[in-house]
Amino acid sequence: MTITKALIATAALGMPDPAGAGELRIAVAGLRSPEGVVRVAVCPEGSFTRSDCPWTGTAPAARPGVVVTGLPEGVYAVQAFHDEDSNGDLNRRGLRLREGIAFSNDAPMRFGPPRFRDAAVRVGAAGGRLTLLMRYYE
Repeated sequence: MTITKALIATAALGMPDPAGAGELRIAVAGLRSPEGVVRVAVCPEGSFTRSDCPWTGTAPAARPGVVVTGLPEGVYAVQAFHDEDSNGDLNRRGLRLREGIAFSNDAPMRFGPPRFRDAAVRVGAAGGRLTLLMRYYE
């Protein structure tokens, strides 16, 4: 197993976290620059890849760690993007993404966003930890 796969596989599903129950600590690796912010969303299936995920967080790209609190036990998919210009939008050139994106389980994109089941992670009552790997397509 490569180091990258090992990092991605560290979704500490159900592992106790001393900071408190219902906290998901999300680290983001592979950023191409420290510019802007990283925007993260933890989504149940109905809102995955949409803008209405109920649990979100933001961190400076220079220190890309986000803690999402108040998360009930369940199955979620985590999505993130590197908002390099801090404008709140995922910039595109036509259909091509200009800023980086990441999904839990490093879920693959095949002609569109990944399927929920490919990105799904179980979060226990005690919360957990997860590392996302940022991908760039331009």
